[in-house]
Amino acid sequence: MRTLRWVGYKWRAIALLVLGRREKALALFERMRVEFPADAYACASQAHLLAQLGRPAEAMAAYRLLLELEPSRGAWWFNYGFLLDEAGDLGGAEAALRRATELSPELDRAWYGLGLVLIRMQRFDEAVVALKRNTQLQPMSPYGWYQLARVHVERQEPEEARRIIGHLKRFEPKVAAQLERETGLAVPRPS
Repeated sequence: MRTLRWVGYKWRAIALLVLGRREKALALFERMRVEFPADAYACASQAHLLAQLGRPAEAMAAYRLLLELEPSRGAWWFNYGFLLDEAGDLGGAEAALRRATELSPELDRAWYGLGLVLIRMQRFDEAVVALKRNTQLQPMSPYGWYQLARVHVERQEPEEARRIIGHLKRFEPKVAAQLERETGLAVPRPS
């Protein structure tokens, strides 16, 4: 149960964040964690701020604790997977991002992150599945399409890559032109 004291901590921390005083806000979230050790909001806020402040090891520890408290939030698994990926733990990142997609199948950035991790692991068939799901969820974002075209080139499927480049020309011509330059695949402008 949240008390008046908890609410006071929360609003003071928010005010500090608005004023750009992230270290002071972090200290308040840490005090909240001591007083309310099972509070997911304080733990999530602490983890997020630690990541923003460039303290990834501490952020990952905070996310591990958060995931013990409330393991059913896909967004938290995504954030944890993102940090694991940045730390070079591709296996851990894959597991966390897969968990994020299981819990929150609509979380497009988790599908995109999973696709990127699978590309780095050179598991292109699985990357295609993840990136296709990302493009279904975010059809007007060029990022998933760009990576999907690159994977098709890696898989020696130039016609699939050309199809994607043609699709991108309709709404992201600069990204399509970049893909043409990088891949050497020319695609006529759609009519």
